Amino acid sequence: MDTSTLLAAYDQQLRTDAETPSAAAVERLGPLRLVTFAGGRGFVTYQDLAGASAETIARWVAVAVAFYRADPDIVRVEWKTRGHDHAPGLHEALLENGFEPDETESVMIGAAGALDVDAALPSGVSLRRVTEEPDIRAMSAMQDEVFGSPVSDGNAEAILRRMARDDGMELWVAEHDEVVVSAGRLEPVPDTDFAGIWGGATREEWRGRGIYRAVTAARARAALSLGKTLIHSDSTEYSRPILERYGLVRVSTTTPYRWRAEHLDGAVAD
Repeated sequence: MDTSTLLAAYDQQLRTDAETPSAAAVERLGPLRLVTFAGGRGFVTYQDLAGASAETIARWVAVAVAFYRADPDIVRVEWKTRGHDHAPGLHEALLENGFEPDETESVMIGAAGALDVDAALPSGVSLRRVTEEPDIRAMSAMQDEVFGSPVSDGNAEAILRRMARDDGMELWVAEHDEVVVSAGRLEPVPDTDFAGIWGGATREEWRGRGIYRAVTAARARAALSLGKTLIHSDSTEYSRPILERYGLVRVSTTTPYRWRAEHLDGAVAD
Protein backbone atom coordinates (compact mmCIF):
# COMPACT_ATOMS: atom_id res chain seq x y z
CA MET A 1 0.00 0.00 0.00
CA ASP A 2 1.40 3.40 -0.96
CA THR A 3 1.35 6.47 1.27
CA SER A 4 -1.77 7.98 -0.29
CA THR A 5 -3.71 4.74 0.19
CA LEU A 6 -2.62 4.49 3.82
CA LEU A 7 -3.54 8.12 4.46
CA ALA A 8 -6.98 7.59 2.93
CA ALA A 9 -7.53 4.55 5.16
CA TYR A 10 -6.47 6.65 8.17
CA ASP A 11 -8.90 9.47 7.34
CA GLN A 12 -11.82 7.20 6.48
CA GLN A 13 -11.51 4.55 9.19
CA LEU A 14 -9.94 6.33 12.17
CA ARG A 15 -11.19 9.92 12.08
CA THR A 16 -14.66 8.91 13.21
CA ASP A 17 -16.19 7.83 16.52
CA ALA A 18 -13.59 5.06 16.39
CA GLU A 19 -11.06 7.70 17.49
CA THR A 20 -12.73 8.22 20.87
CA PRO A 21 -14.18 4.90 22.06
CA SER A 22 -14.13 5.93 25.73
CA ALA A 23 -15.96 9.25 25.27
CA ALA A 24 -18.51 10.18 27.92
CA ALA A 25 -20.32 12.50 25.50
CA VAL A 26 -19.95 13.88 21.96
CA GLU A 27 -21.50 17.08 20.59
CA ARG A 28 -21.37 18.14 16.93
CA LEU A 29 -20.38 21.60 15.71
CA GLY A 30 -20.36 21.56 11.93
CA PRO A 31 -17.75 18.90 11.07
CA LEU A 32 -16.22 19.11 14.55
CA ARG A 33 -16.73 16.50 17.24
CA LEU A 34 -16.57 18.08 20.71
CA VAL A 35 -15.76 15.15 22.95
CA THR A 36 -15.94 14.98 26.73
CA PHE A 37 -14.03 12.36 28.67
CA ALA A 38 -14.22 11.41 32.33
CA GLY A 39 -11.80 13.33 34.52
CA GLY A 40 -12.56 16.77 33.12
CA ARG A 41 -10.93 16.38 29.72
CA GLY A 42 -12.24 17.77 26.45
CA PHE A 43 -11.06 16.74 23.00
CA VAL A 44 -11.79 18.28 19.59
CA THR A 45 -11.38 16.30 16.40
CA TYR A 46 -12.92 15.93 12.94
CA GLN A 47 -12.53 14.03 9.69
CA ASP A 48 -11.97 17.24 7.71
CA LEU A 49 -13.06 20.87 7.88
CA ALA A 50 -15.37 20.69 4.86
CA GLY A 51 -13.56 23.42 2.93
CA ALA A 52 -14.38 26.02 5.57
CA SER A 53 -12.99 29.56 5.33
CA ALA A 54 -10.70 31.12 7.92
CA GLU A 55 -13.65 33.13 9.23
CA THR A 56 -15.80 30.04 9.72
CA ILE A 57 -12.97 28.14 11.38
CA ALA A 58 -12.33 31.05 13.76
CA ARG A 59 -16.01 31.05 14.72
CA TRP A 60 -15.95 27.29 15.36
CA VAL A 61 -12.92 27.63 17.62
CA ALA A 62 -14.59 30.38 19.66
CA VAL A 63 -17.84 28.41 19.99
CA ALA A 64 -15.93 25.26 21.00
CA VAL A 65 -14.08 27.11 23.75
CA ALA A 66 -17.35 28.60 25.00
CA PHE A 67 -18.86 25.11 25.03
CA TYR A 68 -16.12 23.77 27.28
CA ARG A 69 -16.01 26.89 29.46
CA ALA A 70 -19.69 26.35 30.21
CA ASP A 71 -18.90 22.96 31.77
CA PRO A 72 -17.38 23.53 35.23
CA ASP A 73 -15.95 20.01 35.26
CA ILE A 74 -13.72 20.62 32.24
CA VAL A 75 -10.18 21.54 33.21
CA ARG A 76 -8.29 20.91 29.96
CA VAL A 77 -9.00 20.51 26.27
CA GLU A 78 -6.93 19.10 23.42
CA TRP A 79 -7.57 20.17 19.83
CA LYS A 80 -5.97 17.56 17.57
CA THR A 81 -4.71 18.94 14.25
CA ARG A 82 -3.27 17.05 11.28
CA GLY A 83 -0.64 18.42 8.95
CA HIS A 84 -2.39 17.35 5.74
CA ASP A 85 -5.68 19.11 6.50
CA HIS A 86 -6.69 22.26 4.64
CA ALA A 87 -7.34 24.51 7.63
CA PRO A 88 -6.91 28.22 6.82
CA GLY A 89 -6.42 30.35 9.90
CA LEU A 90 -6.75 27.49 12.37
CA HIS A 91 -3.37 27.99 14.05
CA GLU A 92 -4.05 31.69 14.58
CA ALA A 93 -7.59 31.08 15.84
CA LEU A 94 -6.40 28.50 18.35
CA LEU A 95 -3.72 30.84 19.71
CA GLU A 96 -6.21 33.70 19.98
CA ASN A 97 -8.52 31.50 22.05
CA GLY A 98 -5.91 30.40 24.58
CA PHE A 99 -4.60 27.17 23.05
CA GLU A 100 -0.90 26.41 23.00
CA PRO A 101 0.74 24.02 20.50
CA ASP A 102 2.51 20.96 21.84
CA GLU A 103 5.18 18.85 20.15
CA THR A 104 4.43 17.79 16.59
CA GLU A 105 4.46 14.01 16.07
CA SER A 106 4.50 11.79 13.00
CA VAL A 107 1.41 9.79 12.00
CA MET A 108 2.88 6.38 11.24
CA ILE A 109 1.02 3.56 9.46
CA GLY A 110 2.08 0.18 8.15
CA ALA A 111 1.38 -3.50 7.98
CA ALA A 112 1.09 -5.23 11.34
CA GLY A 113 3.05 -8.14 9.93
CA ALA A 114 6.04 -5.89 9.36
CA LEU A 115 6.34 -5.37 13.12
CA ASP A 116 6.04 -9.07 13.97
CA VAL A 117 9.76 -9.78 14.21
CA ASP A 118 11.96 -11.93 16.42
CA ALA A 119 13.52 -9.57 18.95
CA ALA A 120 15.94 -11.00 21.52
CA LEU A 121 15.69 -9.53 25.00
CA PRO A 122 18.72 -8.74 27.18
CA SER A 123 19.57 -11.29 29.85
CA GLY A 124 17.18 -11.11 32.78
CA VAL A 125 14.51 -9.12 30.93
CA SER A 126 11.10 -10.73 30.42
CA LEU A 127 8.01 -9.67 28.52
CA ARG A 128 4.35 -10.13 29.45
CA ARG A 129 0.85 -8.76 29.14
CA VAL A 130 -0.47 -7.24 32.39
CA THR A 131 -4.05 -7.02 33.64
CA GLU A 132 -3.82 -6.66 37.44
CA GLU A 133 -3.98 -3.32 39.26
CA PRO A 134 -0.51 -3.39 40.94
CA ASP A 135 1.15 -4.14 37.59
CA ILE A 136 -0.84 -1.42 35.84
CA ARG A 137 0.09 1.16 38.47
CA ALA A 138 3.77 0.19 38.17
CA MET A 139 3.57 0.51 34.38
CA SER A 140 1.83 3.89 34.56
CA ALA A 141 4.38 5.24 37.07
CA MET A 142 7.27 4.21 34.80
CA GLN A 143 5.66 5.94 31.82
CA ASP A 144 5.11 9.12 33.85
CA GLU A 145 8.79 9.13 34.83
CA VAL A 146 10.03 8.51 31.29
CA PHE A 147 7.79 11.22 29.84
CA GLY A 148 9.08 13.69 32.45
CA SER A 149 5.81 14.03 34.35
CA PRO A 150 5.13 13.67 38.08
CA VAL A 151 3.94 10.18 38.91
CA SER A 152 0.16 10.51 38.77
CA ASP A 153 -2.50 8.37 40.41
CA GLY A 154 -4.88 10.05 37.95
CA ASN A 155 -3.14 8.53 34.93
CA ALA A 156 -3.20 5.09 36.52
CA GLU A 157 -6.86 5.47 37.44
CA ALA A 158 -7.72 6.40 33.84
CA ILE A 159 -6.04 3.23 32.57
CA LEU A 160 -7.82 1.13 35.20
CA ARG A 161 -11.18 2.58 34.14
CA ARG A 162 -10.39 1.63 30.55
CA MET A 163 -9.47 -1.90 31.59
CA ALA A 164 -12.72 -2.23 33.54
CA ARG A 165 -14.67 -1.51 30.36
CA ASP A 166 -12.96 -4.46 28.67
CA ASP A 167 -12.83 -2.60 25.33
CA GLY A 168 -9.97 -4.64 23.92
CA MET A 169 -7.03 -2.55 25.10
CA GLU A 170 -3.94 -4.61 25.96
CA LEU A 171 -1.02 -3.55 28.16
CA TRP A 172 2.46 -5.02 27.64
CA VAL A 173 5.55 -4.57 29.80
CA ALA A 174 9.16 -5.65 29.87
CA GLU A 175 10.63 -6.20 33.34
CA HIS A 176 13.99 -6.75 34.97
CA ASP A 177 14.11 -7.96 38.57
CA GLU A 178 10.35 -7.27 38.79
CA VAL A 179 10.88 -3.61 37.80
CA VAL A 180 9.12 -2.31 34.68
CA VAL A 181 11.74 -1.05 32.23
CA SER A 182 9.59 -0.65 29.09
CA ALA A 183 5.89 -0.68 28.27
CA GLY A 184 3.25 0.10 25.70
CA ARG A 185 -0.41 -0.49 24.99
CA LEU A 186 -2.32 -1.92 22.05
CA GLU A 187 -5.72 -0.50 21.11
CA PRO A 188 -7.63 -2.50 18.47
CA VAL A 189 -10.08 -0.22 16.66
CA PRO A 190 -13.48 -1.93 16.22
CA ASP A 191 -14.86 -2.29 12.70
CA THR A 192 -11.59 -1.19 11.06
CA ASP A 193 -8.40 -2.77 9.79
CA PHE A 194 -6.41 -0.90 12.44
CA ALA A 195 -4.89 -1.34 15.85
CA GLY A 196 -3.02 1.49 17.53
CA ILE A 197 0.22 1.21 19.47
CA TRP A 198 0.49 3.91 22.12
CA GLY A 199 2.38 4.91 25.24
CA GLY A 200 5.65 3.29 24.25
CA ALA A 201 8.26 4.16 26.86
CA THR A 202 11.62 2.71 27.91
CA ARG A 203 13.79 3.77 30.83
CA GLU A 204 16.81 5.67 29.54
CA GLU A 205 19.38 3.21 30.89
CA TRP A 206 17.68 0.36 29.01
CA ARG A 207 17.39 2.02 25.61
CA GLY A 208 19.23 0.78 22.54
CA ARG A 209 19.06 -2.86 23.62
CA GLY A 210 16.10 -4.10 21.59
CA ILE A 211 13.53 -3.94 24.39
CA TYR A 212 11.20 -1.43 22.75
CA ARG A 213 11.43 -3.52 19.59
CA ALA A 214 10.31 -6.60 21.52
CA VAL A 215 7.40 -4.80 23.19
CA THR A 216 6.30 -3.52 19.79
CA ALA A 217 6.58 -6.98 18.20
CA ALA A 218 4.44 -8.48 20.97
CA ARG A 219 1.74 -5.89 20.34
CA ALA A 220 1.87 -6.52 16.59
CA ARG A 221 1.40 -10.27 17.12
CA ALA A 222 -1.56 -9.55 19.37
CA ALA A 223 -3.06 -7.26 16.71
CA LEU A 224 -2.67 -9.92 14.02
CA SER A 225 -4.35 -12.49 16.26
CA LEU A 226 -7.35 -10.13 16.41
CA GLY A 227 -7.52 -9.84 12.63
CA LYS A 228 -6.01 -6.34 12.46
CA THR A 229 -3.75 -5.87 9.45
CA LEU A 230 -2.67 -2.24 9.89
CA ILE A 231 -0.87 -0.52 12.76
CA HIS A 232 -1.00 3.19 13.44
CA SER A 233 0.82 5.36 15.93
CA ASP A 234 1.56 9.00 16.66
CA SER A 235 5.32 8.84 17.10
CA THR A 236 7.95 11.09 18.60
CA GLU A 237 11.25 11.59 16.84
CA TYR A 238 12.68 8.91 19.15
CA SER A 239 10.29 6.13 18.15
CA ARG A 240 9.69 7.15 14.52
CA PRO A 241 13.01 5.75 13.16
CA ILE A 242 12.36 2.43 14.90
CA LEU A 243 8.95 2.06 13.28
CA GLU A 244 10.35 3.13 9.91
CA ARG A 245 12.88 0.32 10.06
CA TYR A 246 9.96 -2.13 10.21
CA GLY A 247 8.22 -0.67 7.19
CA LEU A 248 5.84 1.84 8.74
CA VAL A 249 5.69 5.14 6.89
CA ARG A 250 4.94 8.69 7.90
CA VAL A 251 1.68 9.66 6.19
CA SER A 252 1.17 12.99 7.96
CA THR A 253 1.89 14.87 11.16
CA THR A 254 -0.27 15.69 14.15
CA THR A 255 0.06 18.59 16.56
CA PRO A 256 -2.06 18.79 19.69
CA TYR A 257 -3.07 22.24 20.87
CA ARG A 258 -3.85 22.42 24.58
CA TRP A 259 -6.17 24.70 26.53
CA ARG A 260 -6.58 24.81 30.30
CA ALA A 261 -9.52 26.24 32.17
CA GLU A 262 -8.98 29.20 34.46
CA HIS A 263 -10.45 29.41 37.93
CA LEU A 264 -12.27 32.57 38.95
CA ASP A 265 -9.12 33.80 40.70
CA GLY A 266 -7.18 33.53 37.46
CA ALA A 267 -5.13 30.50 38.45
CA VAL A 268 -4.73 27.83 35.83
CA ALA A 269 -6.17 24.41 36.69
CA ASP A 270 -3.79 21.53 37.21
